[in-house]
Amino acid sequence: MKIFRYLAVSMFLAAFTACQEPDTPWDPNWNTPSDGTTEEPEVKEPKPRYVWIDCAANFNDYANDRDKIAKDLARIKEVGFTDVIVDVRPTNGDVLFKSTVADPLVRVDAWLKGSYVWLERTADFDYLQAFIEEGHKVGLKVNASINTFVGGCLCPYGLGTDGMLFNDPSKKDWATVINASSGLVNTMDLTNSSTDWGTRFLNPANSDVQKFLLQMLADLAEYDLDGIVLDRCRYDDYGLMSDFSDESREKFEAFIGYTLTNYPAVIFAPGTEDIGNNPTTLQKQWLAFRAKTIHDFIEKAAAKVHSVNPDVRFGAYVGGWYSSYYTSGVNWASPKYDPSAAGYAWASKDYKDYGYADHCDFMFIGAYASATSIWGTNEWTMQGFCSKAAGKFKGDVPFAGGPDVGNPTGFENGGQAAIIPEIVDACINASDGFFVFDLCHIKMYDYWDAFKRGFDRYLEAFED
Repeated sequence: MKIFRYLAVSMFLAAFTACQEPDTPWDPNWNTPSDGTTEEPEVKEPKPRYVWIDCAANFNDYANDRDKIAKDLARIKEVGFTDVIVDVRPTNGDVLFKSTVADPLVRVDAWLKGSYVWLERTADFDYLQAFIEEGHKVGLKVNASINTFVGGCLCPYGLGTDGMLFNDPSKKDWATVINASSGLVNTMDLTNSSTDWGTRFLNPANSDVQKFLLQMLADLAEYDLDGIVLDRCRYDDYGLMSDFSDESREKFEAFIGYTLTNYPAVIFAPGTEDIGNNPTTLQKQWLAFRAKTIHDFIEKAAAKVHSVNPDVRFGAYVGGWYSSYYTSGVNWASPKYDPSAAGYAWASKDYKDYGYADHCDFMFIGAYASATSIWGTNEWTMQGFCSKAAGKFKGDVPFAGGPDVGNPTGFENGGQAAIIPEIVDACINASDGFFVFDLCHIKMYDYWDAFKRGFDRYLEAFED
């Protein structure tokens, strides 16, 4: 009987083995990782859809009314958005979250009913925490954004000034110094409200500025956020005229390895706004130095945020117009992308080394083309902005691209609901997600149903 059983088992095993591919024996643990758990097959998820909530533009609705926050977040979820990006530090530099270094925001200047007015916050609830709680309650992810290298406003139409640079004179040296046509000037000395009104930027090369902002980001990371996004993480709106402070000179000379004479004219003549087609070697080094300054800050900011909250995503918003974004001192591409090899005359050979995409967990591309420029392959079309960004990111970081539906040509007066689904198609299929600026325009022009149609169409195609 034992011999019969042995022969029967042997015959079964021989027959079973004959059915197997050579050198691929059956593994009873094929679906069990080394830790003993069972792997689930990867499930592909639809791409995320973000809506930006600018602080000043939405302050009148949300600053003092948590119920409106809850109501609108529920509507945002119903339409098909997956995430909100809540601006908690507008351009005056004060904040809408608990910080150990920054002052709480109590007012913003805003355009309301045909004029600029002060909007004041009198409520005592935690603004950011309210968005987190109400957003998570309805199944939205909540990301916070800050305007980074900013610190005050010379406000238009006689409202005066606001923000930390104006409120704390000891921080004047933190402000940008521009190479104006009249010579070097600290932007805090530009006080003619009829010509100089606008945001006051901080100098990114200033070590005290960076220390202040890094602590602020550490405070922000204490919240139960899904992500933190840096906006205006760049040089002043004066472009090539900024920043020519003593700090910038000292650090640039260390970067190039020698002392300059006739600074800053040896780099740019006073008032220079355009680099031209044949930049000098020193000019290209200056642009690389500025890009390195922003790159190094991004690297430090990411490390600071993740040291406080390893689970929060860190990233940045940038404009998709890479070909001219160098004037803002930013290389948002992957370091694998070489703009000098791509033919950009302003890029030095080492400019690529200061691409910072690989230090981010996610990014946002402003595809801010006109209402008639949706499809295309080049910059200044929405699809082109997104597809070109994908080529420059080189797979280093997922990104969401999308439009401003309130400011570019054709969007100023609303009435563009019919093209919203087309915009969603163009951007989401050329990106890893979709985002739109700003919620106030969706509400003002009643684009809710238009976005729902666009998202429904995308999700139907995704399911197919």
